[in-house]
Amino acid sequence: MRPHGTQEQLERRRQRAIDLLKSRLNPLAVARKIGCSLSSVYQWKDQHRNGGVQALKARPVPGRPPKLNTRKKQSLVRILVEGPLRCGYSTDLWTERRVAEVIGKRFGIRYHPNHMWRLLVGLGWSCQKPQKRARERNKAEIAYWKRHVWPRIKKGRSAWGPSGLPRRERVPAHP
Repeated sequence: MRPHGTQEQLERRRQRAIDLLKSRLNPLAVARKIGCSLSSVYQWKDQHRNGGVQALKARPVPGRPPKLNTRKKQSLVRILVEGPLRCGYSTDLWTERRVAEVIGKRFGIRYHPNHMWRLLVGLGWSCQKPQKRARERNKAEIAYWKRHVWPRIKKGRSAWGPSGLPRRERVPAHP
C-alpha cells in the first residue's frame, strides 16, 4: 500500500532515511524514527548504494492524470459544503448524479455518475443514506402499539411443534 504524502514528501522521507543511516543509526531505529517498515529502509539503502541520490528521486505516477486538478477539487469541496439547495436542487441531498452535473456545469468536465464515488471518497466524503420516516409519525402511538397491541398479536407458543411435522399437523385445530 502506498504511504500517504506527495511524491516530493516521500522523496524527502527516503533521503532522510539515508541521512540517518549515514549518521550510523541502525536500520531498525531508522524505520521506527521515520515510521516505515524495516524492509523499506533496506530497499532504499540498496537503491542508494546502486544508483546514488538519483535512485531515490520521485518518478512520475503511472496512469491517466486526474480530470480535476487539486485546485478544482478544493473548489468542488466548497461547492459541496454549500449544499445542493444553493446549486438549485429542490432537496438538501447530494447524489452521485447531482455531483456529476455540478462538475459538468462548473468545470466543463464530464464524469459518469456511477464512478463519482471514487472521486468523493478521495475527497474524504462518505456515502450517507437519509432515514426514511413518515412525516405523520406519532411516537406516542408507536410506543402504545409496541407495548399493548403487538404482544396480543405476536405468534404464541401454541404453534410450536416438532420440526419434522407439517405445520397443519402441529397447530391444534380450533373447535
